[in-house]
Amino acid sequence: MAMRSTGVPGITRLVGNTPLIRVRLFERDFPNVEVYAKAEWFNPGGSVKDRAALAMIEDGERSGALTPDKTVIDSTSGNTGIAYALVCAANGYRVKLVMPGNVSAERKALVSAYGAEIVFSDAGEGSDGAIRMVRDIVAMDPDAYFYPDQYSNPANPRAHYEGTAVEILEQTSERITHFVAGLGTTGTFVGTSRRLKEHEASIKTIAVEPEDAFHGLEGLKHLPTAIVPRIWDPSLADEIWGCPTEPAYDLAREVARREGLLVGHSSGAALWAVRKLASTIREGVVVTVFPDSGDRYLSTGLYGRKKR
Repeated sequence: MAMRSTGVPGITRLVGNTPLIRVRLFERDFPNVEVYAKAEWFNPGGSVKDRAALAMIEDGERSGALTPDKTVIDSTSGNTGIAYALVCAANGYRVKLVMPGNVSAERKALVSAYGAEIVFSDAGEGSDGAIRMVRDIVAMDPDAYFYPDQYSNPANPRAHYEGTAVEILEQTSERITHFVAGLGTTGTFVGTSRRLKEHEASIKTIAVEPEDAFHGLEGLKHLPTAIVPRIWDPSLADEIWGCPTEPAYDLAREVARREGLLVGHSSGAALWAVRKLASTIREGVVVTVFPDSGDRYLSTGLYGRKKR
């Protein structure tokens, strides 16, 4: 007896349309600055990277580059890997991920739970080491793999151009005046900023990166010392600010304890930039992106009591 379709969508149909949450952390000091954050951990894979991973896999299917006999492979510091693993599990593809050896235990466990194979690159070489390793693996047997290359694939920023930015405009009733986001692959910032500026050229965009090459802001890249993603478009950034690690950690802890928002390292960096921005503009509607939840960083000590 054939099973009838229930009309219930699969897990990947739940990607996107994340809530916009009011953040009141700086309200006392800057009462005329409204701050909102896209809560991207509401995506089924728990991060903003669900958007890009799904877009790149679907683009590969449409183009014919991704076929059932190929293994999906890419380098990742964690969140994109989890997203690839979820999307590939839901769509029946094998997946191999190259990750720096020092990514959090939670990220490694989540990727494995979805059935993905992990190859670890040198922790000391960070995300750039993982990029170099995945290129070497693909070069040895190019026909065996579909390599989306999240750092170069236009489908990555397109996911935010068509999704994240449109949602922000709707959720703020087009009142947004400033957009703040961290730089990793740069897809979130590039795609969202491009659409926002096409809608209203006066919207100011602030990109956030670690202040130097040696940092603890997992998921973010210090572009001056890194392999620069091909999708990066610096013309879309009105400002690029370098964030120190410890103040970002402090703000991640503070927003958890004061507002119940358990967020990751890069969300703390976004908050650092929002506070800096608020001190200069004094009024406006600021939207930022909280890429993921802090629950996948508990083993890193991010939420341990700060030593005095």
